[in-house]
Amino acid sequence: QVQLVESGGGLVQAGGSLRLSCAASGSIYSINPMNWYRQAPGKQRELVASIVSGRSPNYADSVKGRFTISRDNAKNTVYLQMNSLKPEDTAVYYCNANKWSVDYWGQGTQVTVSS
Repeated sequence: QVQLVESGGGLVQAGGSLRLSCAASGSIYSINPMNWYRQAPGKQRELVASIVSGRSPNYADSVKGRFTISRDNAKNTVYLQMNSLKPEDTAVYYCNANKWSVDYWGQGTQVTVSS
């Protein structure tokens, strides 16, 4: 079983930055990919970024060039650096891992971008 805990969300003005962290209860070395999703009010949850060890990350078109996903396997942590934030980035952000065909989710962290 994998427990995921997100942190780093908050309220920021448009154009600002936030760094989200996702701490896993165990090793993430063999978990690929690790993902960040987000869900805005009234909308479906969407994949924002994913990372596989040793490969280039993938991003949703809406965040390319502004968000950067990274992982530190030694710390069992995945990060999402979010720059040039826009009001439309407002959502609850979730960390996701799939291990042995089981999906694990964190509790989410709220990101609110004011205009």
